[in-house]
This record gives sequence, structure tokens and C-alpha cells, in this order.
Amino acid sequence: MKITFSLAFFLLLISSSLNSQDKELFEKQLFISGEDTLPCRILTPINFDASKKYPLLIFLHGAGERGNDNESQLTWGADLFLDSANRIKFPAIVIFPQCPSNDKWSEYNKNSLKDSTGYEYSEVAAMRKSLKLVSDFIDTLLQSNQVDKKRVYIGGLSMGGFGTLELLWRRPQTFAAAFPICGATNPNKLKDYRKNLPIWIFHGDKDAVINVSNSRLIYGILKKTNPNAKYTEYAGVNHDSWKNAFAEPSLLSWLFAQKLTSVK
Repeated sequence: MKITFSLAFFLLLISSSLNSQDKELFEKQLFISGEDTLPCRILTPINFDASKKYPLLIFLHGAGERGNDNESQLTWGADLFLDSANRIKFPAIVIFPQCPSNDKWSEYNKNSLKDSTGYEYSEVAAMRKSLKLVSDFIDTLLQSNQVDKKRVYIGGLSMGGFGTLELLWRRPQTFAAAFPICGATNPNKLKDYRKNLPIWIFHGDKDAVINVSNSRLIYGILKKTNPNAKYTEYAGVNHDSWKNAFAEPSLLSWLFAQKLTSVK
């Protein structure tokens, strides 16, 4: 398998406009594995120091931001990490990968049961190609000298919430914390999450796209055994609950305070 990506080369490209509040600070990169390519945008810390290790945060966009322009995935959430105060207080390597329009982060299908959460899942489905590329990219980054393996985080909205929740059972020992927003997942897989995983779930109670019953179900199962599971539900909010979640004053401080006690 051919895997191509150079974090060192990327770090040479960020020398000029660090004071600009511009999405172009998320440098364009391509992660190539075999015949497959994952477009991604990467933000590095202000005053990056190659002798230090930094937290790594992966954010998965929703279905509306799919494509191959390596632009649309920054529509939601990028501004939170571009904020100067946040970049100084929470220095991290932040990556927004992009899923192509003919794929999705997670394997799920809508069902016709009106009293259900609205989705059904295969118990044996392989990882979707785009999510596998994200997972392979994470492995590549973890092999670098710039990533603190005890402080790897993941979040996502809508379709990205599905992908986030799936990677948590696909890679239970990788992530120090997660924040899925208006997502869903196979509830049978929650038993495979890392014990006491810090997770903060968000959803709007008027979500007309992904029913809030999904997050209620997930949280209801997790809270029975996981004291570090949190859930915030927004009254009167439709599918765009990510706007509320990104405005949570304690989101980043909570997230970056989490750390794995051991790394395999």
C-alpha cells in the first residue's frame, strides 16, 4: 500500500499569515493511500515548535459538505479553531478531512419504522472507504513526532456524527475524548467503546433530519456504565444544533483537558 503524506513538508508552508482570521490558514493537503485520495485541511498551532508534541483533533463534516473541492468541509466548525484566543489557549493540530459526494463516513440505512430512531445497521459491515482513509491517516499522523498520542480527539456533525461514533468502537484505544453532534450509530456497538470514554453528545430536540431519539438512546445506554458521558439537548433547535454546540463556552476546555492514561 502506498501512503503519501508529509507533515514536515506541510509545516514549512505556514510561515506567513498567522495573524489572519482566514480559512486559508487551514492548509490544503491530500492523503494518498494506494489508489485512493483523501482531501484534507490542516491547521497547526501558532508558533509551532517541532520539538514539541501537540494534541490532534479530527473533525468530520456533514453530508452537505461532501465533494472534492477541499473547501466545503470548513463550512462549519473551522472558525472555532481559527479563533486567536482558542489557538493560543489550546494549541493543537486540527484536521478537517473531506468525504466525496458518492460516499459517506458510516454504513447505515434508513428504515421505515416511524416509531424508531429511523436507521438500521449491518452488524458485519466493513468500514466505508472514506472513513478507512481517515483511520489510515490517523495512523500516519500518530507515527510522526508532532502528535501527543495521549491527546487525540474526534468530533463531527450529522453524517460526521455517525462517523465519529463509529470510529469510537472501531478504534477504542485511540481517542481521549469525542463530541458527536446530531449523529447516530448502531447501539449494539456501544459496548465496544473504551471504558469511561469522555464523550459529550449534542442534539436539538426538533431535529427533522436525524431524530433526537438517536442521541437519547446512545446517552441512555452509555450513562449506565460511563460516568464520563455527557449529553446536551437544545430545546426548539432543528438539525443545526452544531451552532449551539460550537458556542458552548466550556467545549474546548473540557475536550483538551482529557488525556489517555496509557497508550498501546
